[in-house]
Amino acid sequence: VQLQAYGGGLVQAGGSLRLSCAASGLSVRSYTMAWLRQAPGKDREFVAAISWSGGSGSYADSVKGRFTISRDNARNTVYLQMISLNTEDTAVYYCAADRGRYTSSSVGWDYWGQGTLVTVSS
Repeated sequence: VQLQAYGGGLVQAGGSLRLSCAASGLSVRSYTMAWLRQAPGKDREFVAAISWSGGSGSYADSVKGRFTISRDNARNTVYLQMISLNTEDTAVYYCAADRGRYTSSSVGWDYWGQGTLVTVSS
């Protein structure tokens, strides 16, 4: 199983980015897919998740209304659309997958991607 996250980069505060997570070896339609992040010097934290049954997803309070998680089953890819970025969103963003849980936990995921760095400048 591989989760290839990409799309990170440097963006000014107030800007937008879209992260992608291309999965191989698993079907994103059969897993809870999530994005988590780890800022410098901080613990990894949950950002957003979407269940195997679809729906609008669940979000950390800090990103509600600004981030949107979505899934393209045909491309076997999960996205995180981020708008109104601020400096506190600076972190390495990881894609994760879980076969059995729909959770906002930051640990215990079955599979992890390698991360993509998002840097928001003021």
